[in-house]
Amino acid sequence: MITPLEGIRVVDLSRALAGPYCTALLADMGAEIIKVESLNGGDTARQWPPFENEHSLYFDAVNRSKRSVCIDFYSPEGREILEKLIADCDVLVENFKLGTLEKLGLTTERLAQLNPTLVVGSVNGFGLTGPLKDDAGLDQVVQGMSGLMSVTGSGAETYRVGVPIVDITAGIVCAFGIVSALVGRSTGHAVSHVSTSLLETALNLSVFQGQSALSTGVNPTPQGNNHPTIAPYGTFATATEPINIAVGTDKQWRTFCELVGIPDAASEARFNNGGQRLANRDELKTLIESALSSAPAAEWVPLLSGASIPCGPILDYTHAFASEQVVALELVKHGHRRDDSELPMLRGPLSLDGEASEITSRPPLLGEHTTDVLREIGYSDDSIDQLRREKKLA
Repeated sequence: MITPLEGIRVVDLSRALAGPYCTALLADMGAEIIKVESLNGGDTARQWPPFENEHSLYFDAVNRSKRSVCIDFYSPEGREILEKLIADCDVLVENFKLGTLEKLGLTTERLAQLNPTLVVGSVNGFGLTGPLKDDAGLDQVVQGMSGLMSVTGSGAETYRVGVPIVDITAGIVCAFGIVSALVGRSTGHAVSHVSTSLLETALNLSVFQGQSALSTGVNPTPQGNNHPTIAPYGTFATATEPINIAVGTDKQWRTFCELVGIPDAASEARFNNGGQRLANRDELKTLIESALSSAPAAEWVPLLSGASIPCGPILDYTHAFASEQVVALELVKHGHRRDDSELPMLRGPLSLDGEASEITSRPPLLGEHTTDVLREIGYSDDSIDQLRREKKLA
């Protein structure tokens, strides 16, 4: 495929999820990712379930197409290696607490000395200023503090989103910032440091819900599987399993009423526009589900979709991966680990000029590429062996 970031080298000091998700996206676009890990177990995600044998699937999910170097960060020898890598790269990615880079000797001034054109991409918990700037931030904690949990759930019971959505989106935002900085470097608008935080990203996920609270002073409440402002838009029972239906316009509403056998509802005053349908949503849901009870989900989905009304089943992940559309997109790629165990993986979500992104290599074992990378930056085999004997690298 086309690889617009080919030739861009990234030193990845990040761990867990936000940073590694960012660098996985950069790798999808052709960047070379050198994942530098600590001798003390490496990326913490390597220790997190779910496991397949000794392999962390948490780690595997976001570390495709990278190489791993394992060093003692805090030894003089480890710092020398890290500085040589930074001097020879385009981007440094980290998601440490504020101040950790400085503890490694990588102050803003030192980074500029090592590499004047370096772009640093950072994700932290709560931003660069304020009373919480030095606090550690975790996805669920920030989901709660940002208002996201207050609109997720049903009634008085709120929930976290079922995946670490703030970590994931913070990684996406950081990747966007890094690519923007790389473009700026080539257009005369150079930027040396781009940063985001979990809190800033999570609040930006509020979109119209947050805007409503800002503008009216009224907090939105959780609506379960209903859209908070559009009806009918949500989950509806059928004669078999429930399905998701989204009727977004008056034209779609009239078509929908004909298809499900309630044509008179289209002209009823209580349902004849979006505001009325929202105000009478409970009555509307009862009416629709009564009509849908006449046939199974497998009949309703193609009927409604065929009329350009967004509609679909509610699948678990195994059925989603096996669905006809996902198979057609070739989203799941099948490969093997170094121990020859099978590893099916999701490719990245981007396509360029119609070509989908590729997985160039499986997730690396801890320190798998240490020797190769150190040779590339000028270390002899004897010096590498000596550093291993001294337990400065793995």
